[in-house]
Amino acid sequence: QVQLVESGGGLVQPGGSLRLSCAASGSILSTHVMGWYRQAPGKQRESVAAIIRGGSTNYAESVKGRFTISSDNAKNTVYLQMNNLKPEDTAVYSCMIVTMNDQLVWGQGTQVTVSS
Repeated sequence: QVQLVESGGGLVQPGGSLRLSCAASGSILSTHVMGWYRQAPGKQRESVAAIIRGGSTNYAESVKGRFTISSDNAKNTVYLQMNNLKPEDTAVYSCMIVTMNDQLVWGQGTQVTVSS
């Protein structure tokens, strides 16, 4: 079973940048979807960005133009570059993949806090 470990979260000032990493224990080539979700206290988890097998990407409207999802297959890692961060971006960010047999695998999450 593939496992995911996120890193790169932390405290950043508004307007700052962070790059989140999601390292997979297995190959990320055999996936249907690779993506990032976030969940703020008292709110439901929401999709932030995703790569769908075949090359398609999608972003939440709130992060378009600021966040970029990418992957490095040789390193079995998915990244989320976050620029111009806003306080409303504060949340626990989790990596998720959908395997070839349609199983959802989640990382443990990494905290991102945007505050002055």
